[in-house]
Amino acid sequence: MAKNDDSLVRAGDIIEAIQLLSRLPMPDAGGARGAAAAWAYPLAGLVIGAVAAGVGLLAHGVGLPAPLSALLCLATTVIITGALHEDGLADTADGLWGGWTVERRLEIMKDSRIGSYGVIALCLGLAARWAALWVLFEHAPYVAVAAVLVAAVGSRAMMPGVMATLPHAREDGLSASVGGVRRPAAVLALAIAGSCALIFAGTGGLFAVLYAVGITAGLSKLAKNKIGGQTGDILGATQQLAEIAILFALAAQI
Repeated sequence: MAKNDDSLVRAGDIIEAIQLLSRLPMPDAGGARGAAAAWAYPLAGLVIGAVAAGVGLLAHGVGLPAPLSALLCLATTVIITGALHEDGLADTADGLWGGWTVERRLEIMKDSRIGSYGVIALCLGLAARWAALWVLFEHAPYVAVAAVLVAAVGSRAMMPGVMATLPHAREDGLSASVGGVRRPAAVLALAIAGSCALIFAGTGGLFAVLYAVGITAGLSKLAKNKIGGQTGDILGATQQLAEIAILFALAAQI
């Protein structure tokens, strides 16, 4: 099947989503559907989060202190995803604050080199996630596992919403190559995230996902004003900020 497949859900979408958002080896998905598979992004996050949470829980189980368990959990996520979203956060920070025109901002975001804004955003983002995971593993290791799962699922559920509501800021790049997302697919992704949050963390998980929705809405408005739409870097930044929001919200509930 090709990208013009009109069905909302296909089993191969989950494999395709994992292939796009991680470095995990996957079998053939049976034909690329591009943006049509975006509803499955939160399920890809569930796989990524399960591996990372498992590493963190194992580290805690063998007696490593909370800071090291949190660090190994975080490092696992970065390794599995190939730092895809972290790169987007850094490029977004460089572009949105490093240029004075739309054209210059997009040019900076496309540049593979990282600037001072990007370095600062990357360091603060990693530190924020590590600190939240540290608190969680120190006070409630099994709650930490739930938080990692909710954050991994919920943050990736935000991306289809951005793709469905904002136009492409440029015609090339990862986001444009994937294509546009239909609103039903974005709603389904959000429903999956809400269901997982409720299962793993109760009503507190649902509120955490709502915080992520608020952060996503703010970044979307900023991207629309600064560059006229969204890019793959904006989507990466969306995932990172949403993950931080969810982890902070759940850590605050301990």
